[in-house]
Amino acid sequence: MHDTHRRSLLKSTAALGLLGAAGTLFAAPKLKPNGKSALIVIDVQNCFVDGGTLPVKGGAEVVPVINKLADSFENIVVTQDWHTQGHASFASAHAGQKPFSSIKLSYGNQVLWPDHCVQGTDDAALHKDLKLPTAQVIIRKGFHKGVDSYSAFEEADRKTATGLGGYLKQRGIKTVYVAGLATDFCVAWTALDARKAGFEVYVIEDATRAIDLNGSLAAAWKQMTAKGVKRIQSADIQTA
Repeated sequence: MHDTHRRSLLKSTAALGLLGAAGTLFAAPKLKPNGKSALIVIDVQNCFVDGGTLPVKGGAEVVPVINKLADSFENIVVTQDWHTQGHASFASAHAGQKPFSSIKLSYGNQVLWPDHCVQGTDDAALHKDLKLPTAQVIIRKGFHKGVDSYSAFEEADRKTATGLGGYLKQRGIKTVYVAGLATDFCVAWTALDARKAGFEVYVIEDATRAIDLNGSLAAAWKQMTAKGVKRIQSADIQTA
């Protein structure tokens, strides 16, 4: 009995070893962007990195990751937060309000931010180390004084389109990969709107960083997952 049990155990162990090897052998192939794919780089600006007016912790860490990814994409879109002085999303524009509080505006709930990314300032400029040789379009958002804009597709009133959806469709783009700042606001809103517009959507987690305001990061991932946004890492993409 003892020998029989030992032989069974050895067979089981061998089988598990083979299964393990097969798992390695048949690992999921890497994603390979093509001419129908676009990388959307969200708000990698001085205002959102250390030293900026609304720094996202570790914000600058996305730059080398995005630069490496950029070589794999024929199509890249860049966005910039581009606010007017005294913008409605600034706490300073509302008497008695402090940054990170919320108020109701005509289009709904609005988080109030420190003054940031004021158009034409160095604070609003793209990070100097960003290298995106195939970037063709810059979408500027938040330039209407009375309406904030997180998504690259639609402003926060949920009525005013930026035109990005039409541009991508005219270019024959079917799949978008989203990276940049911040995961739980502009990245998430962009990803969700891209899904709504009919694109296949991937968010590259290690190429993003979050603000995480009152649990906003977990809530954003939950919402994105529910809508079919796929959460990946930069290592999942085949580099050029």
